[in-house]
Amino acid sequence: MKYSYCGLSGLQLPIISLGLWHNFGNNDNFDEAKKMIHFAFENGVTHFDLANNYGPPPGSAETNFGKILKDNLASHRDEMIISSKAGYLMWPGPYGDGSSRKNLMASIDQSLKRTGLEYFDIFYSHRYDGVTPVEETMQALVDIVKQGKALYIGISNYPPAEARQAMTYLREQHVPCLIFQGKYSMLHREPEEGIFDVVEKEGSGFIGFSPLAQGILSDKYLNGIPPESRAANPDGFLQKEQITKEIVSIVRQLNLIAEERNQSLAQMALAWALRKDVVTSLIVGTRSMKQLQDNLKTIDNLSFSDDELKKIEQVLS
Repeated sequence: MKYSYCGLSGLQLPIISLGLWHNFGNNDNFDEAKKMIHFAFENGVTHFDLANNYGPPPGSAETNFGKILKDNLASHRDEMIISSKAGYLMWPGPYGDGSSRKNLMASIDQSLKRTGLEYFDIFYSHRYDGVTPVEETMQALVDIVKQGKALYIGISNYPPAEARQAMTYLREQHVPCLIFQGKYSMLHREPEEGIFDVVEKEGSGFIGFSPLAQGILSDKYLNGIPPESRAANPDGFLQKEQITKEIVSIVRQLNLIAEERNQSLAQMALAWALRKDVVTSLIVGTRSMKQLQDNLKTIDNLSFSDDELKKIEQVLS
């Protein structure tokens, strides 16, 4: 594994992290989840990314991770970076959603209980809700660090203006924003239009989620929608309607470039998303050991020629 310093901090993250958004809840195969977590850690993936609502059902990914950690990896806790988040709907009523101090404070206590941890290495405000003052949310994060419930804090899914405001407030409180988490892939390049500038100026790291566009940037959908894929799951975030003819055409062209590089399409897509120095790490959310093994081989070829980047740009544009 290769590691990268997170912004201007002294903390290093693996360039590939394991996310538990999907495939680690009670509706999934627990034994496969355990195998993936073990294999990831054994291969240098020291960062495991959670959120309070990950499952399904919500909360079950934290519970399952906590069980695996306690039963098999407890002695390695200090070798791990474990993160969680709060901000999306988690429980009924007005306090189980959003970015209020009430929600964040209750959420981190619940998440620590589910995982069995004494603290999180990183705790995020999962989103800007458009209502709660940024200062209220950020002060809650500052207090979470001061209470010893998290070592570092981050923000996720914030628009550039609010992200800059949040990072300024945190810096003034002497609890700087360690990292920004945002969606980033060949098919979702929005961070290049503002967030990258913000994190570089503020000295934060950037970690990308959905770098494979939930599996679209793999060979999975080149010839239709497999029955076991995310797009075939009616409860998933990826819908069949998103696998359009135009998208499939783009993916097939990218696959040809990947073949010329002797990489799988997924490996090339991950390497591409890591090409900028501002990107500290990428979060992969794998369904199986086979997918995880394939993703981790990305580190064998991270460089691109100017010609390859030009070809990719032509396909994406």
